[in-house]
This record gives sequence, structure tokens and C-alpha cells, in this order.
Amino acid sequence: MSHIIHRNPRRVPPVAAHATGITITDRDGRTYLDASGGAAVSSLGHAHPDVLAAMHAQIDRNAYAHTAFFTCDAAEQLAARLAADAPGDLDQVYLVSGGSEAMETALKLARQYWLEAGQPQRTTFIARRQSYHGNTLGALAVGGNAWRRQPFAPLLIEVPRISPCYEYRGRADGQSTDDYTAALLQELEDAILAAGADKVIGFVAETVVGATAGAVPPTPGYFRGVRRLCDQYGLLLILDEVMCGMGRSGTLYAFEQEGVLPDLVVLGKGLGAGYQPIGAVLARAPIVQRLRDGSGAFLHGHTYMGHPVAAAAALAVQKVIQRDCLLGAVTVRGAALRRMLREAFGNHPHVGDIRGRGLLIGLELVADRDSKAPFDPARRLHAVIKDEAMARGLMIYPMGGTIDGRHGDHILLAPPFIATEAELAEITSRLADTLHATLNPATFTGV
Repeated sequence: MSHIIHRNPRRVPPVAAHATGITITDRDGRTYLDASGGAAVSSLGHAHPDVLAAMHAQIDRNAYAHTAFFTCDAAEQLAARLAADAPGDLDQVYLVSGGSEAMETALKLARQYWLEAGQPQRTTFIARRQSYHGNTLGALAVGGNAWRRQPFAPLLIEVPRISPCYEYRGRADGQSTDDYTAALLQELEDAILAAGADKVIGFVAETVVGATAGAVPPTPGYFRGVRRLCDQYGLLLILDEVMCGMGRSGTLYAFEQEGVLPDLVVLGKGLGAGYQPIGAVLARAPIVQRLRDGSGAFLHGHTYMGHPVAAAAALAVQKVIQRDCLLGAVTVRGAALRRMLREAFGNHPHVGDIRGRGLLIGLELVADRDSKAPFDPARRLHAVIKDEAMARGLMIYPMGGTIDGRHGDHILLAPPFIATEAELAEITSRLADTLHATLNPATFTGV
């Protein structure tokens, strides 16, 4: 009997015994290909010797020192590395223990920025539907993941929401991509004006939407238009790159591909590649300078922020990514995996869309390709597919509620950057077997 409150309180998952590369082995000797990097976390795979060595060395020097009393070399070096690699003046770093903590930090930092500017009336964030920004209350409030929010809705601040940039579902027949993008930007401007521009703190969005909608990239020019509106109306632009950042999309920061510079960017997952819990917020220099020139304090903090071992692990991860040219590998391997998926599922009657960037790829499942009709959510297709994949030794990240929080299913793939083409081919093969078993007309009947 387990005393852990597991994600599903009715089921105890397999016990992970050991892991190496892109493979995890459970206590009973079964092996699993990690095609999702856990939850798009394990960018270097498991048991990377450089990261393990850095952690051991840091533990020998100093395993913990509270940041109210000390900083540490590992945290200082990691912050310097992140600042040096980030574009522009995005060079102020706040280290925490994960993505949700990082989003909470960004929200509080953005609010205090306006307080220090003598604008306490700014209390509103604008965000998007079908987004996910974390599971703490502030992060959940700005997020647009309906089923995660629903039980806790009475506890959450009100946040105006606009449509996601979700071309597969949102662009009308006959509407050009440019016209679709323009309509989305008009919707954002209307939301700013409705809320009152002088009352809005900032706009929050995932650069590439992750788990909630399944690796949805923005349309060309979308974020340049968002940046323009934020500048026009005096809002901060807060980009969530917990899942899509740190190389996952093919550049270290996903927003680099959009030609914009956010005021705050939120990091997690791939920052430490799963070797230690860590997240971060990067802020543009003038934002933090306003606090230094004002109250001189950021009214926030966590016990394990700037943790020495976590910082050492994350620093080692960033060094390996650069040394081994893994950003280029993500681009090449991502293109190869998308090609394999198109060959396997491009004409599949129940795969409506294959999308993503780098090694963050989504497959949207449909009951009918022509109408894009989703499967009946009562079937919980995503859960059935996950169980079938695990039975075949394949770890994937399926989700339901893709379209509106209730309808729609997708599969997210986010294999480690070190995956070989042979391993990607095996992932594709096992996924094909999984979908055949779950969507075969002999075993699965339509909607």
C-alpha cells in the first residue's frame, strides 16, 4: 500500500527503478521509451554524466544556504549564463523551484513594478483561453485550462481572456492567415480598451502553447503585433516558456523566432532538464531597476529559491546544450520526427493536425478529418491512449479538452534532444501501434 497521494488516488503507477538516455526501466524490468521527456522536461535524457558530476561536486561543497543570508557561486554563474544568452537587456534573473513558482514570481514582479511607478490602479492581467501557466492559484488564475481551473474558480482572481492563436481551429474557411492574425490582435486591443489600459498590468501568453492545446505555434507576425499593442498601451509582455523554452523549440528562447523581446519570460522544465527542481524569471533591466530605485525590496520569496544543487545542475545542462550543439540537433531531429509522423499519420482518418516546433510536437485527434469533429469526451480517449502506449513501452503526453476545455484530444511528443533518428523511428512505430489498437474500427467505434 502506498502512502503517497498519487495523481490518480485510485492507482499506483509503476515504480521507476533506473533510467539512462531516453529509456526508463521499472522495478519489474519493463522498459519505456520516454517520448515526452516526462512532461517536456528531460531535454538531455536520463543519467547524463556531466550533470550528475556537477551535482555531486556541488553537494560536496555546499548542499544548501538560505538566500536571506547567502548567495552561491552556482546560482550566480547560472544567472550570468542565462543573462548572457538572452537577447537585449533581458538580464535580471530570479531563481525558484519550478514553473508555477516562476509564474507567481512574474505576476508579483509585474504588479510591484507598477506600484513602484505610482500606478496602484493596475490590477488586471489579460490572458488567453486554452493556455496553461501553472497550478498555484495565481498561475491558475491567468491560465485558461478550463478543467484545471473549474474546482478552484471561486478562489481565483478575475482575468479577461481572449482567443488563443490556434490556426487549425480558429481560422475560418477562406480567411487568410494574415487576416486571422489581424482579427486576433484586434480582439486583444478591444480587451485592453474594455479593461481600461491604465488598469492593465500586462498580457500573459505561452510563446508556443504546450500541454493544454498540444504544441500550437503562433502565426507569423502575431507576437510582433502583440508587442506593438503592449508598447502602445503601456502593458508589460509576459511570455511563458516553461515548456517551449530552453531549446525545446529549436532556439534557446522560443520568442527569438518571433522577433520580439518580452518584458518578463518564465522558465522551468528544460532549465534543469529534470535533474533538480528549478525555474526562473528573466526580467528586463529597467523593471528591476525601478525596484532598486524605489522600495529597494521585492516583496516575495521562497525557501528553496536559488538552491545551490539545482543551480549547479541547470548550469551543467546549459553548458552541455551549447557544447554539444543541441539546439541544432533539436531543429534537425524535430524536422525528422515531423517527417516520420506525416508519413505514418498524414492520411490517418483520425489525425487532424500535426504541428509544433523543434522537438515539441502535437497530434490532434479527430473523429472526422473533413469536419474536424472531436471524439465524444465521455470516451476519455486521451487516457485510453496513454494506458495503451504505456503497455507498449511508450511514454507520451496525451490530453483532453484541447478545443474548449472539454472537447478534443491531442498527443504531445517532446523527446530528449539527444534522441537518435532510430529512436525517433521506434517512437513513431510504437505510436502507430498504439493508435491502431485504440482507434481501430474493430475496437473503437467513431464518436
